[in-house]
Amino acid sequence: MRVLSGIQPSGRLHLGNYFGAMKPQLALQKDSEPLYFIASYHALTTVHDPHQLRALTVDVAMDYLALGLDPEVTTLFRQQDVPQVTELAWILSCVTPMGFLERAVSYKDKVAQGLFPNHGLFAYPVLQAADILIYLSEVVPVGQDQRQHIEITRDIANKFNQEFGEVFVVPESRIIESTAIIPGTDGRKMSKSYGNEIGIFEEGTTLRNKVMGIVTDSSGIDEPKDPHSSTPFLLLRMLASAEETAEWERRYVEGGMGFGEVKKRLLELIQETLAPAREKRRELERDPGYVEDVLTEGGKRARSIARPVMERVRELTGLPISYKPV
Repeated sequence: MRVLSGIQPSGRLHLGNYFGAMKPQLALQKDSEPLYFIASYHALTTVHDPHQLRALTVDVAMDYLALGLDPEVTTLFRQQDVPQVTELAWILSCVTPMGFLERAVSYKDKVAQGLFPNHGLFAYPVLQAADILIYLSEVVPVGQDQRQHIEITRDIANKFNQEFGEVFVVPESRIIESTAIIPGTDGRKMSKSYGNEIGIFEEGTTLRNKVMGIVTDSSGIDEPKDPHSSTPFLLLRMLASAEETAEWERRYVEGGMGFGEVKKRLLELIQETLAPAREKRRELERDPGYVEDVLTEGGKRARSIARPVMERVRELTGLPISYKPV
């Protein structure tokens, strides 16, 4: 089973990325053929500093490797290392009805958040479709907010196959339900665009200040509290054992416990859980050549899949080329 997923290098990765995408993705290494790419073209919709984009791309690769990605099993690569993707995106755009893009709620949401409404942001679903279809991906694990984009990809694949001939696998989405319940420090969904994130590899005073500064209600220590509307509890249960989570839930309901106590335990759990990954990441920072080798090899593997698919697309659309592509 070929699984594909991508993540934008638009900022340092946070706990929402980890629990909502990375942890489930890494678990798929056991029984599938994963291809995970760093979506630098997508990041260009918001990141226009070339030095920042290069640095963030390497950061994402280090984060995945530190958290347990095995490059012998999983193909990790940079989106721009497979030029067939952008070529396919143009061809797919020529069979994509405008209505598909006009009804995409993600574009409207991002503009509402203050992002500049450029064409890249509007046409994002077409490039995403190219990312998925060029590798004949069968399963795409996504959060609930990306479900519509996968439906658009399926529609585009069917449109192309009907018009030119069967080339693309029509992928299935695998919804990661947990992404809807990972709040940031202000209670909204954890997001770089909201500035409410807790970085995966943040440490020391920065980490402590963010955790202890999580917004809570004004309930007194003695008052019963609703754990499922409490950001510290919702984050804690991502890290704690089932037994510990149940005990905290009981204490919330019974009262006699302050939010500061929960935050301190949350801070301990973050530090304990991510300590091995933090040490691994420090090792990777001392060996940037290894990270570059992983990405280079991943790009070669990805191109070996994309190249024959693109040759078939060119043949069917009447666009043969007279040189050997990369």
